[in-house]
Amino acid sequence: MTTALLLTAAGLVLLLIAGDALVKGAVNFALRLGIPALIVSLTIVAFGTSAPELLIAVEAIVDGAPGIAMGNVVGSNTANVLLVLGVPALLAGLHTAGCDTRKSFVYMILATALFIAGAFFGPITWVHGLVFLAALFAILADQFFDAKRARAAGQVIDEDEPEGADPDMAWWKISAFLLFGLIGLPLGASLLVENSVIIARSFGVSETVIGLTLIAIGTSLPELATTVAAAYRKQADVAIGNVIGSNMFNLLAIIGIASFIGLIEVDQGVLTFDLWVMAAASLVLVPFVFCKWNMMRGTGAILTALYVSYLVTLLV
Repeated sequence: MTTALLLTAAGLVLLLIAGDALVKGAVNFALRLGIPALIVSLTIVAFGTSAPELLIAVEAIVDGAPGIAMGNVVGSNTANVLLVLGVPALLAGLHTAGCDTRKSFVYMILATALFIAGAFFGPITWVHGLVFLAALFAILADQFFDAKRARAAGQVIDEDEPEGADPDMAWWKISAFLLFGLIGLPLGASLLVENSVIIARSFGVSETVIGLTLIAIGTSLPELATTVAAAYRKQADVAIGNVIGSNMFNLLAIIGIASFIGLIEVDQGVLTFDLWVMAAASLVLVPFVFCKWNMMRGTGAILTALYVSYLVTLLV
Protein backbone atom coordinates (compact mmCIF):
# COMPACT_ATOMS: atom_id res chain seq x y z
CA MET A 1 0.00 0.00 0.00
CA THR A 2 2.82 2.43 0.88
CA THR A 3 4.44 1.73 -2.48
CA ALA A 4 1.15 2.37 -4.31
CA LEU A 5 0.69 5.69 -2.48
CA LEU A 6 4.25 6.80 -3.28
CA LEU A 7 3.92 5.79 -6.94
CA THR A 8 0.55 7.58 -7.18
CA ALA A 9 2.13 10.75 -5.81
CA ALA A 10 5.11 10.35 -8.16
CA GLY A 11 2.78 9.88 -11.11
CA LEU A 12 0.83 13.02 -10.20
CA VAL A 13 3.98 15.13 -9.81
CA LEU A 14 5.37 13.81 -13.11
CA LEU A 15 2.06 14.57 -14.84
CA LEU A 16 2.00 18.16 -13.62
CA ILE A 17 5.67 18.85 -14.47
CA ALA A 18 5.46 17.13 -17.87
CA GLY A 19 2.21 18.92 -18.70
CA ASP A 20 3.80 22.28 -17.94
CA ALA A 21 6.83 21.38 -20.05
CA LEU A 22 4.64 20.35 -22.98
CA VAL A 23 2.73 23.66 -22.83
CA LYS A 24 5.97 25.69 -22.78
CA GLY A 25 7.46 23.71 -25.63
CA ALA A 26 4.33 23.77 -27.79
CA VAL A 27 3.65 27.47 -27.22
CA ASN A 28 7.16 28.55 -28.16
CA PHE A 29 7.32 26.12 -31.09
CA ALA A 30 4.08 27.62 -32.47
CA LEU A 31 5.19 31.21 -31.90
CA ARG A 32 8.58 30.58 -33.55
CA LEU A 33 6.67 29.28 -36.61
CA GLY A 34 4.77 32.57 -36.74
CA ILE A 35 1.39 31.34 -35.51
CA PRO A 36 -0.51 34.29 -33.95
CA ALA A 37 -0.60 34.48 -30.15
CA LEU A 38 -4.42 34.56 -30.18
CA ILE A 39 -4.65 31.19 -31.94
CA VAL A 40 -1.95 29.76 -29.68
CA SER A 41 -3.90 30.83 -26.59
CA LEU A 42 -7.23 29.48 -27.83
CA THR A 43 -5.87 26.13 -28.93
CA ILE A 44 -2.38 25.02 -27.89
CA VAL A 45 -2.43 26.47 -24.35
CA ALA A 46 -5.98 25.28 -23.70
CA PHE A 47 -5.32 21.76 -24.95
CA GLY A 48 -1.87 21.62 -23.38
CA THR A 49 -3.09 22.48 -19.88
CA SER A 50 -5.71 19.72 -20.22
CA ALA A 51 -3.10 17.15 -21.32
CA PRO A 52 -2.74 15.50 -17.86
CA GLU A 53 -6.50 14.93 -17.62
CA LEU A 54 -6.56 13.60 -21.19
CA LEU A 55 -3.73 11.14 -20.58
CA ILE A 56 -5.38 9.96 -17.36
CA ALA A 57 -8.66 9.38 -19.21
CA VAL A 58 -6.98 7.46 -22.03
CA GLU A 59 -4.85 5.37 -19.65
CA ALA A 60 -7.88 4.59 -17.48
CA ILE A 61 -9.89 3.33 -20.46
CA VAL A 62 -6.97 1.25 -21.76
CA ASP A 63 -6.54 -0.25 -18.27
CA GLY A 64 -10.24 -1.11 -18.05
CA ALA A 65 -11.01 1.52 -15.37
CA PRO A 66 -13.31 4.02 -17.18
CA GLY A 67 -14.72 5.13 -13.82
CA ILE A 68 -11.48 6.99 -13.19
CA ALA A 69 -11.85 8.88 -16.50
CA MET A 70 -15.42 9.94 -15.77
CA GLY A 71 -14.73 10.64 -12.09
CA ASN A 72 -11.71 12.78 -12.91
CA VAL A 73 -13.65 15.04 -15.29
CA VAL A 74 -16.74 15.42 -13.09
CA GLY A 75 -14.67 15.78 -9.92
CA SER A 76 -12.28 18.30 -11.52
CA ASN A 77 -15.15 20.52 -12.66
CA THR A 78 -16.69 20.51 -9.19
CA ALA A 79 -13.29 21.22 -7.62
CA ASN A 80 -12.60 24.00 -10.11
CA VAL A 81 -15.60 26.03 -8.92
CA LEU A 82 -15.81 25.22 -5.21
CA LEU A 83 -12.10 24.76 -4.42
CA VAL A 84 -10.14 26.58 -7.14
CA LEU A 85 -12.30 29.71 -6.77
CA GLY A 86 -13.17 29.17 -3.10
CA VAL A 87 -9.62 29.10 -1.71
CA PRO A 88 -8.37 32.26 -3.52
CA ALA A 89 -11.57 34.10 -2.56
CA LEU A 90 -11.02 33.04 1.06
CA LEU A 91 -7.37 34.15 1.00
CA ALA A 92 -7.58 37.45 -0.88
CA GLY A 93 -11.06 37.98 -2.31
CA LEU A 94 -11.95 38.12 -6.00
CA HIS A 95 -13.39 41.36 -7.39
CA THR A 96 -15.53 39.67 -10.03
CA ALA A 97 -17.93 42.62 -10.44
CA GLY A 98 -15.74 44.11 -13.18
CA CYS A 99 -15.44 40.88 -15.19
CA ASP A 100 -17.47 40.25 -18.34
CA THR A 101 -17.52 36.48 -18.66
CA ARG A 102 -21.23 36.11 -19.46
CA LYS A 103 -20.85 34.60 -22.90
CA SER A 104 -18.14 32.14 -21.85
CA PHE A 105 -20.18 31.18 -18.80
CA VAL A 106 -23.26 30.47 -20.95
CA TYR A 107 -21.07 28.25 -23.15
CA MET A 108 -19.88 26.40 -20.04
CA ILE A 109 -23.46 25.80 -18.86
CA LEU A 110 -24.45 24.56 -22.33
CA ALA A 111 -21.42 22.25 -22.36
CA THR A 112 -22.43 20.97 -18.91
CA ALA A 113 -26.01 20.30 -20.08
CA LEU A 114 -24.74 18.52 -23.22
CA PHE A 115 -22.37 16.39 -21.15
CA ILE A 116 -25.09 15.40 -18.65
CA ALA A 117 -27.44 14.49 -21.50
CA GLY A 118 -24.69 12.37 -23.08
CA ALA A 119 -24.05 10.61 -19.76
CA PHE A 120 -27.72 9.67 -19.42
CA PHE A 121 -27.67 8.25 -22.93
CA GLY A 122 -24.50 6.33 -22.08
CA PRO A 123 -22.28 4.47 -22.18
CA ILE A 124 -20.39 7.28 -23.88
CA THR A 125 -19.18 6.21 -27.33
CA TRP A 126 -17.31 7.83 -30.19
CA VAL A 127 -20.65 9.22 -31.42
CA HIS A 128 -21.02 11.20 -28.18
CA GLY A 129 -17.38 12.20 -28.51
CA LEU A 130 -17.93 13.51 -32.01
CA VAL A 131 -20.80 15.69 -30.78
CA PHE A 132 -18.71 16.97 -27.85
CA LEU A 133 -15.75 17.85 -30.08
CA ALA A 134 -18.00 19.54 -32.65
CA ALA A 135 -19.47 21.69 -29.88
CA LEU A 136 -15.99 22.61 -28.64
CA PHE A 137 -14.88 23.52 -32.17
CA ALA A 138 -17.93 25.78 -32.57
CA ILE A 139 -17.18 27.53 -29.25
CA LEU A 140 -13.51 28.09 -30.14
CA ALA A 141 -14.44 29.36 -33.61
CA ASP A 142 -16.93 31.82 -32.11
CA GLN A 143 -14.35 33.09 -29.60
CA PHE A 144 -11.78 33.49 -32.36
CA PHE A 145 -14.14 35.46 -34.61
CA ASP A 146 -15.32 37.56 -31.66
CA ALA A 147 -11.72 38.57 -31.00
CA LYS A 148 -11.14 39.35 -34.69
CA ARG A 149 -14.32 41.47 -34.89
CA ALA A 150 -13.34 43.38 -31.76
CA ARG A 151 -9.89 44.07 -33.16
CA ALA A 152 -11.35 45.19 -36.50
CA ALA A 153 -13.69 47.55 -34.62
CA GLY A 154 -10.71 49.12 -32.90
CA GLN A 155 -11.48 47.73 -29.45
CA VAL A 156 -8.59 47.04 -27.10
CA ILE A 157 -7.63 43.36 -27.09
CA ASP A 158 -5.45 41.81 -24.43
CA GLU A 159 -2.22 41.12 -26.29
CA ASP A 160 -0.40 39.45 -23.41
CA GLU A 161 1.85 36.61 -24.43
CA PRO A 162 0.27 33.20 -23.84
CA GLU A 163 1.28 31.18 -20.81
CA GLY A 164 4.81 29.83 -21.07
CA ALA A 165 5.86 32.15 -23.91
CA ASP A 166 9.53 33.09 -24.18
CA PRO A 167 10.45 34.79 -27.47
CA ASP A 168 14.14 34.12 -26.90
CA MET A 169 13.87 30.40 -26.12
CA ALA A 170 16.44 28.36 -28.08
CA TRP A 171 15.32 25.56 -30.38
CA TRP A 172 17.16 22.92 -28.33
CA LYS A 173 15.29 24.04 -25.23
CA ILE A 174 11.94 23.94 -27.07
CA SER A 175 12.77 20.42 -28.25
CA ALA A 176 13.74 19.36 -24.72
CA PHE A 177 10.45 20.66 -23.28
CA LEU A 178 8.45 18.87 -25.99
CA LEU A 179 10.36 15.60 -25.57
CA PHE A 180 10.05 15.62 -21.79
CA GLY A 181 6.35 16.43 -22.00
CA LEU A 182 5.62 13.72 -24.56
CA ILE A 183 7.51 11.08 -22.56
CA GLY A 184 6.55 12.23 -19.07
CA LEU A 185 2.80 12.58 -19.61
CA PRO A 186 2.01 8.97 -20.55
CA LEU A 187 4.46 7.64 -17.93
CA GLY A 188 2.93 9.82 -15.20
CA ALA A 189 -0.61 8.87 -16.27
CA SER A 190 0.28 5.18 -16.19
CA LEU A 191 1.77 5.41 -12.69
CA LEU A 192 -1.15 7.45 -11.38
CA VAL A 193 -3.96 5.33 -12.82
CA GLU A 194 -2.50 1.89 -12.12
CA ASN A 195 -1.67 2.69 -8.50
CA SER A 196 -4.90 4.59 -7.88
CA VAL A 197 -6.77 1.43 -8.86
CA ILE A 198 -4.69 -0.53 -6.34
CA ILE A 199 -5.50 2.02 -3.61
CA ALA A 200 -9.21 2.01 -4.49
CA ARG A 201 -9.42 -1.77 -4.24
CA SER A 202 -7.43 -1.83 -0.99
CA PHE A 203 -9.83 0.60 0.70
CA GLY A 204 -12.91 -0.98 -0.85
CA VAL A 205 -13.98 2.18 -2.68
CA SER A 206 -14.85 2.42 -6.35
CA GLU A 207 -12.47 3.64 -9.03
CA THR A 208 -15.00 6.38 -9.75
CA VAL A 209 -14.66 7.74 -6.19
CA ILE A 210 -10.86 7.78 -6.54
CA GLY A 211 -11.30 9.75 -9.77
CA LEU A 212 -13.74 12.15 -8.08
CA THR A 213 -11.44 12.82 -5.12
CA LEU A 214 -7.71 12.02 -5.21
CA ILE A 215 -7.14 12.39 -8.94
CA ALA A 216 -9.59 15.29 -9.40
CA ILE A 217 -7.92 17.36 -6.68
CA GLY A 218 -4.45 16.49 -8.00
CA THR A 219 -5.21 17.55 -11.56
CA SER A 220 -6.87 20.77 -10.29
CA LEU A 221 -3.68 21.89 -8.54
CA PRO A 222 -2.31 23.87 -11.54
CA GLU A 223 -5.62 25.76 -11.85
CA LEU A 224 -5.57 26.40 -8.10
CA ALA A 225 -2.03 27.82 -8.23
CA THR A 226 -2.92 30.04 -11.19
CA THR A 227 -6.09 31.31 -9.53
CA VAL A 228 -4.44 32.06 -6.17
CA ALA A 229 -1.75 34.06 -8.00
CA ALA A 230 -4.44 35.91 -9.98
CA ALA A 231 -6.34 36.74 -6.78
CA TYR A 232 -3.27 38.33 -5.19
CA ARG A 233 -2.61 40.29 -8.40
CA LYS A 234 -6.26 41.48 -8.41
CA GLN A 235 -6.84 39.72 -11.75
CA ALA A 236 -10.30 38.27 -11.10
CA ASP A 237 -10.96 37.95 -14.84
CA VAL A 238 -7.99 35.60 -15.17
CA ALA A 239 -9.19 33.53 -12.21
CA ILE A 240 -12.78 33.04 -13.29
CA GLY A 241 -11.85 32.77 -16.99
CA ASN A 242 -9.35 30.03 -16.13
CA VAL A 243 -12.05 28.00 -14.37
CA ILE A 244 -14.67 28.45 -17.10
CA GLY A 245 -12.22 27.52 -19.86
CA SER A 246 -10.86 24.52 -17.97
CA ASN A 247 -14.36 23.18 -17.28
CA MET A 248 -15.39 23.43 -20.93
CA PHE A 249 -12.28 21.60 -22.10
CA ASN A 250 -12.68 18.90 -19.45
CA LEU A 251 -16.24 18.13 -20.54
CA LEU A 252 -15.93 18.41 -24.30
CA ALA A 253 -12.29 17.70 -25.17
CA ILE A 254 -11.17 15.16 -22.55
CA ILE A 255 -14.16 12.85 -22.70
CA GLY A 256 -14.64 13.64 -26.40
CA ILE A 257 -11.18 12.41 -27.35
CA ALA A 258 -11.12 9.56 -24.80
CA SER A 259 -14.38 8.17 -26.20
CA PHE A 260 -12.54 7.23 -29.39
CA ILE A 261 -10.31 4.90 -27.35
CA GLY A 262 -13.15 2.85 -25.89
CA LEU A 263 -16.57 2.85 -24.24
CA ILE A 264 -16.89 5.03 -21.12
CA GLU A 265 -19.38 3.48 -18.72
CA VAL A 266 -21.15 5.92 -16.39
CA ASP A 267 -21.49 4.77 -12.78
CA GLN A 268 -25.04 4.97 -11.37
CA GLY A 269 -23.80 7.09 -8.48
CA VAL A 270 -22.42 9.62 -10.93
CA LEU A 271 -25.78 9.80 -12.72
CA THR A 272 -27.82 10.25 -9.57
CA PHE A 273 -25.50 12.45 -7.51
CA ASP A 274 -22.14 13.66 -8.80
CA LEU A 275 -23.35 15.09 -12.13
CA TRP A 276 -25.92 17.18 -10.30
CA VAL A 277 -23.37 18.39 -7.75
CA MET A 278 -21.18 19.47 -10.70
CA ALA A 279 -24.14 21.27 -12.32
CA ALA A 280 -25.13 22.96 -9.06
CA ALA A 281 -21.54 24.07 -8.47
CA SER A 282 -21.49 25.63 -11.96
CA LEU A 283 -24.76 27.48 -11.30
CA VAL A 284 -23.32 28.92 -8.08
CA LEU A 285 -21.41 31.33 -10.33
CA VAL A 286 -24.61 32.91 -11.76
CA PRO A 287 -24.81 35.89 -9.33
CA PHE A 288 -21.09 36.63 -9.78
CA VAL A 289 -21.30 36.53 -13.58
CA PHE A 290 -24.68 38.17 -14.20
CA CYS A 291 -25.37 40.21 -11.05
CA LYS A 292 -21.80 41.51 -10.72
CA TRP A 293 -21.31 40.32 -7.15
CA ASN A 294 -17.80 40.25 -5.75
CA MET A 295 -16.49 36.92 -4.49
CA MET A 296 -15.17 37.95 -1.11
CA ARG A 297 -13.78 36.01 1.86
CA GLY A 298 -17.19 34.98 3.23
CA THR A 299 -18.12 33.53 -0.15
CA GLY A 300 -14.78 31.76 -0.36
CA ALA A 301 -15.35 30.18 3.05
CA ILE A 302 -18.79 28.93 1.96
CA LEU A 303 -17.50 27.50 -1.34
CA THR A 304 -14.58 25.75 0.37
CA ALA A 305 -16.85 24.35 3.08
CA LEU A 306 -19.25 23.04 0.42
CA TYR A 307 -16.39 21.25 -1.31
CA VAL A 308 -15.14 19.68 1.92
CA SER A 309 -18.71 18.54 2.67
CA TYR A 310 -18.91 16.96 -0.80
CA LEU A 311 -15.66 15.07 -0.22
CA VAL A 312 -16.85 13.82 3.15
CA THR A 313 -20.11 12.65 1.59
CA LEU A 314 -18.18 10.70 -1.08
CA LEU A 315 -15.73 9.09 1.31
CA VAL A 316 -18.12 8.34 4.18
